[in-house]
Amino acid sequence: MSKSGATPLIRLGAVGLGRAFTVMVPTFALDPRVKLVAGADPLPEARARFEQDFDGRVYTSLEDLLAGVQVDAVYLATPVEAHLQQIQVLADAGIHVLMEKPMALSMPDCLEILAIAERANIHLLIGHSHSFDTPYLKTRELIRGGSLGRIRMMTALNFTDFMYRPRRPDELDTARGGGVVYSQAAHQIDILRLLGGGQVTSVRAMTGAWDTDRNTEGAYSALLTFEDGLVATAVYSGYAHFDSDEFLDWQGELGTSKNPDTYWTARQGLASLTQDSPENEVKAARNYGGPLYQPADLVEVRARGHQHFGNIIVSCEHGDIRPLPSAIMIYGDTQRSRLELPSPAVPRAEVIDELVGVLVDSTEAIHSGAWATATLEVCLGILASATSGEEITMSHQCSVPT
Repeated sequence: MSKSGATPLIRLGAVGLGRAFTVMVPTFALDPRVKLVAGADPLPEARARFEQDFDGRVYTSLEDLLAGVQVDAVYLATPVEAHLQQIQVLADAGIHVLMEKPMALSMPDCLEILAIAERANIHLLIGHSHSFDTPYLKTRELIRGGSLGRIRMMTALNFTDFMYRPRRPDELDTARGGGVVYSQAAHQIDILRLLGGGQVTSVRAMTGAWDTDRNTEGAYSALLTFEDGLVATAVYSGYAHFDSDEFLDWQGELGTSKNPDTYWTARQGLASLTQDSPENEVKAARNYGGPLYQPADLVEVRARGHQHFGNIIVSCEHGDIRPLPSAIMIYGDTQRSRLELPSPAVPRAEVIDELVGVLVDSTEAIHSGAWATATLEVCLGILASATSGEEITMSHQCSVPT
């Protein structure tokens, strides 16, 4: 894969070349500010593909990578249960970290990860989350500009077929980070916290686990209150037959155009699997370097719209704001306007913006470890409220950096 001849600002190692890395490949391939110099994964086919794509060195473990090559930071996309041990290894080496969400599955583990990074004086960013996406960052700027008055309410809704795509066993086990609360609410809550200032005070929620063959939470509805009286409703269904991207001009989560007549294919595909082709193996085969892996067309990628996470409506005193993949709609007291968003030259470049900002320009990150801890606290609150039927109070929240 090629990019411009600019000298990269950050030498990056990638540890864990699975699904999350697969989605980040176009970003790493196209953004000249980073260079992937090494990759680590236990699977030989993933390592071989990395050598082919990035002409980098390959290893089977994080420890071997750190011993074999010099990096400025590591993109850590390993299973969540490995994060605590691996952050200690990286801290001991003095290496900054871009860690895939979720950071951990419990507050004690999150707080320990934060403490390890702080003691070692390394930067810890958590992402990708869809709160990095340009439509939401621009919406945040509009809110802060104040022309529409104070923000009063937010409504977020996303209906998908998430539960009927091929899954690994851990993705269907809540105790191991499965279900839509750990995986999908993390995006939606992150966006609402970004737009609402960050400080959630309490959450009340219900969850749905409606398919006994896929015994984890596949839906939730949550009411969030913020410190200034702002309220937000977050609704997500991974069981949906309706695709809420219909509200977004049929632009999918990753910015691609969708055919509304093929939405049923996820359920049909899952139903067609046999014991000879279990769903976890099918999913693995589609990952980076697998036999069904389809490399991104880097020309087509540049023509996509911005990524997003469903429908968001922000209600202010003098207008409503609705971010879309290609524009932001503003509904004021006397007129409606459309703020166009140029197509991104590099998908998820906002992640690299923040990484460069922290490591090169010494700016304060939004998506820090403390930020991710606060988002996980809300997600855990959703699960706790659904179980107890009670409102859950937050105690580890943080504000959006100004």
